[in-house]
Amino acid sequence: MYKAFLIKYAEIGVKGKNRYIFEDRLCDQIRYALKRCDGDFEVTKTQGRIYATANSEFDFDEVVENLKTVFGISGICPVVQVEDEGFEKLCEDVVNYIDKAYTDKSFTFKVETRRARKNYPKESMEINCDIGEVLLKAFPQMKVDVHKPDVMLHIEIREKINIYSTIIPGPGGLPIGTNGKGMLLLSGGIDSPVAGYMISKRGVKLDAVYFNAPPYTSDRAKEKVIDLARLVSKYSGPINLHVINFTDIQLYIYEKCPHDELTIIMRRYMMRIAEQIAKDNNCLGLITGESIGQVASQTMQSLMATNDVCTMPVYRPLIGFDKQEIVEVSEKINTYETSILPYEDCCTIFVAKHPVTKPNLNVIRIHERNLDEKIDELVKTALETDEVIEISAE
Repeated sequence: MYKAFLIKYAEIGVKGKNRYIFEDRLCDQIRYALKRCDGDFEVTKTQGRIYATANSEFDFDEVVENLKTVFGISGICPVVQVEDEGFEKLCEDVVNYIDKAYTDKSFTFKVETRRARKNYPKESMEINCDIGEVLLKAFPQMKVDVHKPDVMLHIEIREKINIYSTIIPGPGGLPIGTNGKGMLLLSGGIDSPVAGYMISKRGVKLDAVYFNAPPYTSDRAKEKVIDLARLVSKYSGPINLHVINFTDIQLYIYEKCPHDELTIIMRRYMMRIAEQIAKDNNCLGLITGESIGQVASQTMQSLMATNDVCTMPVYRPLIGFDKQEIVEVSEKINTYETSILPYEDCCTIFVAKHPVTKPNLNVIRIHERNLDEKIDELVKTALETDEVIEISAE
């Protein structure tokens, strides 16, 4: 019986004079999500409300699942919209709604009316009482409970009248693109896709960079990262994935630098390259999936050593998460099963047996001088051979 969804938002409502910018971005993201659904939808904004209205048949569950991927939505309300044809007709419409929506009528309820159109002849409290009385007569097994009702029946008096009683939770956050763009360092692991999801929830649009190391990593490792980017793009919107051939740089570092410092020095060059790509693509910061103390390259000392080469901010949304918390989010966004596929990335191929956990920054800088002869040319070549893949959710 539903032909429309009323979209509720939370944070956007306190944005003052800039609220329309956030609402417009939210409408864009809703359209992007609904393109993945069978059916034709129109997304409109009116009187502080956003509606997704179906112009054809559609799969209800499919639409709801896709709307749940849109940051900025706090609630998804399947709504019946009726014309204002007088109060008696409204009573009939409400009785018809309850009859169709609930097979079992043995529940408590409360009517809550919002009268956005103040010229309506009845006030909100009067509508609540009168509609409640009509429902009790139509369905004697129903009972009123104004404190903790099983069903909260919402009636909104607007240009049309909205009737709904279900609010499906959305993901919250802010619409993509309202807080600039960031460059995600995306690997084939569990953490970085979750970091991309978390930062996107705050309205940040994503680009991503992946460091490939053929022939030490397989084509399937690259495909795995593309698959992860596609899963993240369900929430973040389309992603430009930059694939950088990192093999020559890794081999040169392996040849010239102490092996216990390989991970840190490689990481420093990844950050340098990612920052250059970020600047070229108007990003405002780097995003990583690092969490304090999780591995040797993520101790406080190691993070300081990698931060040392960056001039733009590095955002680490998982910094205080433990592994189980990260896994739980990855399962929620459906990246976990892809992340654990046994295709290694360049970070795992060249790991030392005993990596340094508390690197001395001055020592790291001294050992990097061993690379002076060729490293700038290798970095330049890596940047020139950047492969950009445009990824969007299927």
